Amino acid sequence: MPIFYLKFMTTFLPSGGFFDPIKLQAEIDKLTELSNQSDLWDNPEYARGILQKKSNLEKQLNELQHLEQEYKNLTELYENFPDDEDVNNSIAHLAEMAHKAKFITLFRHPEDNNGAFLFIQAGAGGTEAQDWAQMLYRMYTRWCERHNFTVETVEEHFGDVAGIKSITLRISGDRAYGWLKNEIGVHRLVRISPFNANGKRQTSFASVDVWPDVDDSIEIEINEKDLRIDTYRSSGAGGQHVNKTDSAVRITHIPTNTVVTCQNERSQIQNKDMAMKMLRSKLYELELQKRAAEEDAAKANQKKIEWGSQIRNYVLYPYQLVKDVRTNVEKTDSDAVLDGDLDDFMLAMLAL
Repeated sequence: MPIFYLKFMTTFLPSGGFFDPIKLQAEIDKLTELSNQSDLWDNPEYARGILQKKSNLEKQLNELQHLEQEYKNLTELYENFPDDEDVNNSIAHLAEMAHKAKFITLFRHPEDNNGAFLFIQAGAGGTEAQDWAQMLYRMYTRWCERHNFTVETVEEHFGDVAGIKSITLRISGDRAYGWLKNEIGVHRLVRISPFNANGKRQTSFASVDVWPDVDDSIEIEINEKDLRIDTYRSSGAGGQHVNKTDSAVRITHIPTNTVVTCQNERSQIQNKDMAMKMLRSKLYELELQKRAAEEDAAKANQKKIEWGSQIRNYVLYPYQLVKDVRTNVEKTDSDAVLDGDLDDFMLAMLAL
């Protein structure tokens, strides 16, 4: 097994030809030359793009060079101590890291390195769909735990009987948006309904939307005259002010009809700040769509939450199978997928 892992890792290290540090360094050098030009900041947007791309490539190079050095160290250790359990465990761990590192260079856009906002909405179908939305929420939070991402609930609307009607999450971590951006679309569940006394098979739908959590270095111009700001009382579990004061905030950007809401912060001011951050992120996403629609840089086209528009099917009965209709990647352990085992689906989309 260790020999297999060592051979596997050479598929991306210089000896295998996948990772070319010379080519990557040459691209960094070219960007460094551009960043040193005296007229760079005549176009601030262009300048920020150059510096951001250079920073991203430098980070990629450092990560891959670190893995390469670890590979060399472990190869030497294995030759001297082939039966050492710690060495073999280290090789297995490095192989897993190497597999993921093969996709580092596929995060092509600056926003791919940002955190993300993730929105889940139940489709038609009442309690069934709302329970499915709750299952998706758990699936993505478990996936975030695997990647050491932090998750913050921005707003949540509970189902009438069970589950959730919709939920907005803020996910913080390196490349969270790059990983999650291809999850946009309709997710379809087939199972025996726990809410049907006759035990009939039920099909439910829920949609997922994702947009990048932009930082302050990205300038988004928002005219206060274009905003309509409404306040209302929060709903659901919360602190002493929930349902007592108009602390929740809804902001509508009138020119684009973009609506964001936040109710989970402790005060109206905090909710407004978070809502403005979400609005900036959504408007940035719209700008990405305009600039690179042909590459699907920002997100996939929105579809109705119904049959025939899904990106992934989760079948729990009469057999177990989760299949992505875009890449044909499938897994028979549906329990593991619903517990956050999503990397194979995400990596396949990144490799397209």
